[in-house]
Amino acid sequence: MTDTPRIAFVMDPLDGLALKKDSTLAMIRAAQTRGWQIFTLGLEDLLLDRGRVSGLIRPLELTEPFFSRLKANEPVTNAEFGSSWYEQGEEVLTPLADLDIIMMRKDPPFNLEYIYATYYLERAESEGAMVVNRPASLRDCNEKFFATQFTEVCPPLVVSRREDVLRAFQAEHRNVVFKPLDGMGGASIFRIMDGDANLGVVLETLTDFGRQQIMGQVFIPEIVNGDKRILLVDGEPVPYALARVPLAGEARGNLAAGGTGEGRPLTDRDRLIATTVGPELKRRGLKFVGIDVIGDYLTEVNVTCPTCIRELDAQFSLDIAGMLMDSIEAELNG
Repeated sequence: MTDTPRIAFVMDPLDGLALKKDSTLAMIRAAQTRGWQIFTLGLEDLLLDRGRVSGLIRPLELTEPFFSRLKANEPVTNAEFGSSWYEQGEEVLTPLADLDIIMMRKDPPFNLEYIYATYYLERAESEGAMVVNRPASLRDCNEKFFATQFTEVCPPLVVSRREDVLRAFQAEHRNVVFKPLDGMGGASIFRIMDGDANLGVVLETLTDFGRQQIMGQVFIPEIVNGDKRILLVDGEPVPYALARVPLAGEARGNLAAGGTGEGRPLTDRDRLIATTVGPELKRRGLKFVGIDVIGDYLTEVNVTCPTCIRELDAQFSLDIAGMLMDSIEAELNG
């Protein structure tokens, strides 16, 4: 490691970020607080040349007062700052192994381009860079399917692309939800109850007429109290969760679907679920993860680009990104 750590964020374009809530900005702020050299790049900036994986990286610095406002957990908006919240230098072709830390913070979709990016990052990891989260685990741990291995804390569920299997699951449990394995933000989640004439078309649409695997899950009525996002750093839970409470008449709590975020202390059940999942996350090199809990059940394990840092920081005067950077720094110096 160099005297001043060099950290690069693989992420979406800066001008498209939601300044009000983007969690990657909290991580950038935490790195800048420590005086680290910060760079950004997109998937399109990754390349392999002469046997080495490299990136067209650009230095980044958050400007004042944006940096100070973030540090104080004060609200900021795109309308207020426009593009004046950062300064960015010229791109420089740099071997990824010359970086100390690479943060994979590209939002889904989890498509072939995302998978190709993990190939680059895995090569960089093998050459000495720390990649958060570990690229192989990003590929292996589908956010919905991965959760199913923790059977003791999961609701009754089924994964299949066969209509007869999925219909049988609905007939047995009567009130269920069906969802794609690669969805995000509450998109394409359907609640089906007895006698719903849309069951056939929902299954045809989600499975693409039997060509795609989907998940069926028992409907958990406690969703009215919120779909809780619990953040874990190096396998240990942050002591507060963000409950995404659905709009009236809505069965999805996702903030992207109009839910409202309410911070709450973890319950004993929340802690049990987190301690059930945490050791496996740590073993797989999943240093920053968000698990979703409805009622007493684990429903998803979010590994690609977990959010909700800023909301919890503001409500409880936390520094979750600082906790993450402390963990990274300790590993670098270990």
